[in-house]
Amino acid sequence: MAEYIPLEIPDEPKLARNILHFARALRRAGLPVGPGRVIDAIRAVEAAGFTDRMDFYWTLHACFVNRPEHRIVFAQIFRLYWRDPRYLEHMMSMMLPAVRGVQEEKPALSAEKRAAQALLGDSMPELPETEESEEATRIEVDASFTLSHEEKLKSLDFEQMSLAEIAEAKRMIARLSLPVRPIPSRRGIAAHTGRRIDWRRTLRASMRQGGEIRDIALLKPRPRWPNLVVLCDISGSMSQYSRMVLHFLHAVANEKGAGWAKVHAFTFGTRLTNITRHLANRDVDAALRAAGAEAQDWEGGTRIGQSLHAFNRDWSRRVMGQGAVVLLITDGLDRDDAGALGTEMQRLHLSARRLIWLNPLLRWDGFAPKAQGIRAMLPHVDSFRASHSIRSLEDLAEAISRPDDCGEKLRLMRMMEP
Repeated sequence: MAEYIPLEIPDEPKLARNILHFARALRRAGLPVGPGRVIDAIRAVEAAGFTDRMDFYWTLHACFVNRPEHRIVFAQIFRLYWRDPRYLEHMMSMMLPAVRGVQEEKPALSAEKRAAQALLGDSMPELPETEESEEATRIEVDASFTLSHEEKLKSLDFEQMSLAEIAEAKRMIARLSLPVRPIPSRRGIAAHTGRRIDWRRTLRASMRQGGEIRDIALLKPRPRWPNLVVLCDISGSMSQYSRMVLHFLHAVANEKGAGWAKVHAFTFGTRLTNITRHLANRDVDAALRAAGAEAQDWEGGTRIGQSLHAFNRDWSRRVMGQGAVVLLITDGLDRDDAGALGTEMQRLHLSARRLIWLNPLLRWDGFAPKAQGIRAMLPHVDSFRASHSIRSLEDLAEAISRPDDCGEKLRLMRMMEP
């Protein structure tokens, strides 16, 4: 146990209180900050002093950050809490629902929205004093909900969820399942109610009875479970949706008795990455952290055609056996050659038992297949469905269990007709 020397605290410790609320904001944002670290931070600031901003930043950084992925979140929360006089107005703009086609005057930096949600989620009675004195504005919001919170969360867009809603959505996704029906097989197993006669077992039993056939052994088809192959787009436009889909995929891969023979997962942006082995980790955070470390093209560009070509060339024969079902999660916004993309989609479709395309853009009522990538891919899928909410992931089970389900494909195909 570490023993601390007595620390003299003034009667009104505003700095210590501000450090405490700053630590609470870090904890809301996902950093493992406990009371011990808060005490260490206060003592470290007392030893290092409060005269230089850079010294103060790195003093708190040394006390609260111990992982590389936490640096960006810490930097944004520190800037918003300690340095920006108009941080509240900017944070409120960060938490407005995202609307495509409307650009902010000041674009959000990496982890800034997460930092804003962490700060606004904490009730802070004291704030750092700034040189500018502005009149405080009290904002009251009266929200009346006609549906339960869980039902509302199921239909909410992943991109518009707050930090707390994302955490709750991940817990709900972890309980989802994706059952599948077995594939009929020519092989059979012994059964009392089978429809086929097992002549081998029947004659073998008659040999023990002196050649007299007393009982007829029957067979029923042996169930054969297909593989599930998931190709997930992790480009910049798909980052939030792909993270939630990978949480869902981890739950499916680790569910016992779901019916799938094997679950194979691939991510692609500008290149194809196999993350199947990482899904074997029972801890979803550790699994996705390892997958993110291996896939170096997170939130980058999109090259769907080349990624599908790499899959068809290197992995199709390895993982597409046993009547595999393929889930393709992408928005279809590809600027490469549409002809090559259509060729690779056709080859993928011919190799799969069913090819289901999940596209988050389908959530818009006015969605139309105008992009050349979407027009090249759509004719070669069996089902075309949305993937922007928990409800859409629940509906995916129905699409897999019904071989005739085509989702929105037929409607969009009619829109493509001249």
